[in-house]
Amino acid sequence: MKLLSWNIQWGRGADGEVNLPRTISAIRTLGDFDVICLQEVAVGFAGLQGGVATDSVARLAEAFPGYGAHFAPAVDLPDAAGGRSQFGNLTLSRLPVGQVFRHSLPRPPEDGVPSMPRVCLEVVVEGAHGPVRVLNTHLEYYSRVQRMTQIAALHALQCDAVRLAASAPPTLDERKQDSPFAVWPRPVSAIICGDFNCEPGSPEYYRMTAPISADVSGWEDAWRACYGDIPHLNTVGLNGAEWPDRPYCCDYFFVSADLVDRVDAVAVDQATAASDHQPIRLILD
Repeated sequence: MKLLSWNIQWGRGADGEVNLPRTISAIRTLGDFDVICLQEVAVGFAGLQGGVATDSVARLAEAFPGYGAHFAPAVDLPDAAGGRSQFGNLTLSRLPVGQVFRHSLPRPPEDGVPSMPRVCLEVVVEGAHGPVRVLNTHLEYYSRVQRMTQIAALHALQCDAVRLAASAPPTLDERKQDSPFAVWPRPVSAIICGDFNCEPGSPEYYRMTAPISADVSGWEDAWRACYGDIPHLNTVGLNGAEWPDRPYCCDYFFVSADLVDRVDAVAVDQATAASDHQPIRLILD
């Protein structure tokens, strides 16, 4: 299974120019992926998109025929023309998709600290070894308090899946798929990726990878699973982007403990300048 995660900054490159076709071309150049997880995808918000209220979800879905498109807007606001402006995460999958969940992440108020709503988009894809949950998220940048609370929510999602797997199997009626009460697979096996807005070695990073509970393992950094103590390649601050003021890593793939041995490769493309973030790739065998 080949996956891509990338904060595309609504198609705005390191040069400050909004150019979604360039973003699309860069994704195609990066490789042939089963699942593509994108953050900072905009619908509307003309002020972000060079004055043109583009539906980037529709354009990206059209650009990748054969992929199902699943969007979770973290921000959903009325625009000046009577429509909606949305901003969030998009997952494109050419693997069959079962359940889809859109989890709003907690946002405890913090005086004097700007923030925006955040979301985790969860899709259950049918991989070669069975169903796998793929979670696509983007944590708050300005507030450590919010990031830590959001990580606790991501931990709770894994706890839910573990508890569900340990519960009694569904009855025949519960397995009926023509009802909103239908029980679909939601496995323990999971991949979570995105922009976590924290560096390796930070309190948030250690919280993310710490054991969740006595019977639930923490999320494992796929980079460390693959390369041990070799420092994670930087994912921001490259190629002349105006932000941040130094290179560091804040974009990751994490996997559930049962998938660690299947991590075959993790790579950061540091060459493309089609965003202020660099894309990161994961291959599971």
